[in-house]
Amino acid sequence: MALPYLPGNSFNKSLGKTKFHKSHHFDQLNDVYRLVGHEKPGIGGEPLLGQKLKPKNTVFPRGEGSNLPAWVAFDRQVLCFDAYFQEAVHEKREETYRIRNCKVYFYLEDDSIQVIEPRVKNMGLPQGTIIRRHRIPKPPPNDDEFYTVDDLNVGIEVSFYSKVFKLTNCDQFTQNFLRKLGNSVDLPEQPPTDAYYRYRQAMEGSMQPLRPYEKHDTLEQFLNHDRHVLRFFCYWDDTDSMFGDPRELILHYFLADDTIEIREVIPPNAGRDAVPVFVRRGPLPKNVDALKQPGEITDRTVLNVFGPTGRGGRYILDSLKTGAVQQEFYKDSDLTIGSIINVWGRKVMLVDCDNFTKEYYKTKYGITEFPQVSYKRDEGVKIKREYPPYNGFGSEEDSLCSCMGLMPKPPRRDFIKFMERDRQGLDSNVLRFLARLETDKPIDKERRFIVSYYMCDDTVQVFEPPIRNSGIIGGKFLERGRVKKPNQPPFSTDMSEYYMCRDLYVGSKVEFNKHKFLIIDADEYAFRYMENHCEEFLYADVQRIGRRIAEKVGQNPEDIQAFFARNDPSGTGVVPYEQFRTLVKQLDGSLMEHEVMTLARYYSDQKREYTPDWEKLVAIAQEHLRKRNYEGFGSLTESFIYEDMNKSGFLSTEIIRTVFHSHHVPLPDDLLRAAVEVAPRNEQGEIDYVEFVKQLNWRDYPVPCMPTQPITEDADWQGTLPKSQVTNVNYKAMLSDLFQSSK
Repeated sequence: MALPYLPGNSFNKSLGKTKFHKSHHFDQLNDVYRLVGHEKPGIGGEPLLGQKLKPKNTVFPRGEGSNLPAWVAFDRQVLCFDAYFQEAVHEKREETYRIRNCKVYFYLEDDSIQVIEPRVKNMGLPQGTIIRRHRIPKPPPNDDEFYTVDDLNVGIEVSFYSKVFKLTNCDQFTQNFLRKLGNSVDLPEQPPTDAYYRYRQAMEGSMQPLRPYEKHDTLEQFLNHDRHVLRFFCYWDDTDSMFGDPRELILHYFLADDTIEIREVIPPNAGRDAVPVFVRRGPLPKNVDALKQPGEITDRTVLNVFGPTGRGGRYILDSLKTGAVQQEFYKDSDLTIGSIINVWGRKVMLVDCDNFTKEYYKTKYGITEFPQVSYKRDEGVKIKREYPPYNGFGSEEDSLCSCMGLMPKPPRRDFIKFMERDRQGLDSNVLRFLARLETDKPIDKERRFIVSYYMCDDTVQVFEPPIRNSGIIGGKFLERGRVKKPNQPPFSTDMSEYYMCRDLYVGSKVEFNKHKFLIIDADEYAFRYMENHCEEFLYADVQRIGRRIAEKVGQNPEDIQAFFARNDPSGTGVVPYEQFRTLVKQLDGSLMEHEVMTLARYYSDQKREYTPDWEKLVAIAQEHLRKRNYEGFGSLTESFIYEDMNKSGFLSTEIIRTVFHSHHVPLPDDLLRAAVEVAPRNEQGEIDYVEFVKQLNWRDYPVPCMPTQPITEDADWQGTLPKSQVTNVNYKAMLSDLFQSSK
């Protein structure tokens, strides 16, 4: 009767096996086929009888943690051991062997080992990296294996290329790591001492310098104040001597070594030689009686102990410095504004200093007041330098440059202003005004002109829009260029005055080449630019206009409110612009037309900013992306996630626009700006980038197309259809601000 196939009842080792394949003879390593050799397994991949496979890498025990690869889990984790090896010394009587201490580093990510020997002063041997980082094989007969973490521990000896290292100690991280692997770490051992090294230390300790040691360390002062120099402006009155005159000097005090250098400021046409240094750098003594003879001032005094003077005597150095001459030098505490210092017999007065010197004395000594000393005498009446009058050839600047030197140079252009005020994106830096002619001719009264002022080079251009059936050919009326102001002499020694941007405003009268114009309007960009730069355009300063009106309404606010209430029958606090203009003119008749328009724009009843429709913007943006077949929304979202360091889901506007430009998203810049402005945000003003990309994704979240109206560009503005005309003005808000400012 046969036994049933139950566990333990059968001696067939093949029972339950599913793999019976024959093992191969060749294996692939680094794209190279090699013979398997003794590692060849048996049938089904099982090891043969008596076959023991040697581990090629460190086998770390797997626990409940993640199964990450070693180069990820143990990145930048290194085991550090203190070790030493003994080196034999031949043909030397003082020593027969040498103990060399080193560090052994085991990198857990790839089982590589590096051995470094710390540098020792005056060792006379090449030190540093002894064995570069790589996997080190074990000594024969196990040279087919490499060292792993199981082969390293405190107190064992390892052989690296026939050089035996004894591991004596390890750091705290290595000790904890070995204990977690289940290895017991022995107590640290002290490396043996080198007899010759002890002899060298004893010999260096017994050595004495030839002269007694002095503690005079200036390295700290040099490191703290290197390249730190105090600068004083000085004055030396040398008028008492023959042919003497006042001299201006500059004193430099070097904080690194307390030395002083003095240089002279030689004015032009002074008749003196340009001496580079007045007093060369060095310590400046306070009291100078007379110059010492050579050898009189010495750091040391030689004492004759015994024997005759001269040859055959015995001399030693005087450590007490009994014959040294003590001399006091100027320090930084002696230099103050208004003080007089002695510079080798010359009385020099300190009159001023630079900002670094003031900050130094304020920080170190607490001095806050630095009064400037006036030392210059009255030089009399200065004769104004006059240039010859303009002769009519070329421009005035060109003729003036020919009078300033023997080699005429062309006039310099204000390149910085040109770069700052040139067209940049949506900022054109061109102010355009609507003007009409100041004339009595009925035909010319109806003509309108566009005055364009280019702020990059202060040039003016006048253009007349053509009108059908008017009998006047429109077009360019005045070529672009600088325009002189009227009533100036044609040939004068002074430079002519030209029209600037502050001379153009609504209500101003200008004259271009005998044609008088009255500016009656401006475009929206000009109004906004002047209001944003109200410190330059005084007629667009709302605060200044409000203070002017407040000075008049401050005495009788009740009458002013009643005056406006009588002209507002509806009682809503809002009046039309023409009525508002009439009322404000009655309050202050000296207000210019531009000031009234600025006041009306500020207190306009309509919205200041036009808020675009978000759905319409999304439809337009998706239409742009659909036409250009853009589908990189996934990579766009990944870039946003990478930029989001806090993983909050929100990013700033600048980062959103930068990522869009880096991915070359085919959206116009103005459309991208408008979409970003109305995108979903949080309380801090940051954009929800996931929702923003989702709304632009025309592939997964399409929106129906919306018809768009053609937008007339600002370059076609002719003054006939103002874009943001003020219709109603809230006078109650204006009066409340005026009454608060008048209190």
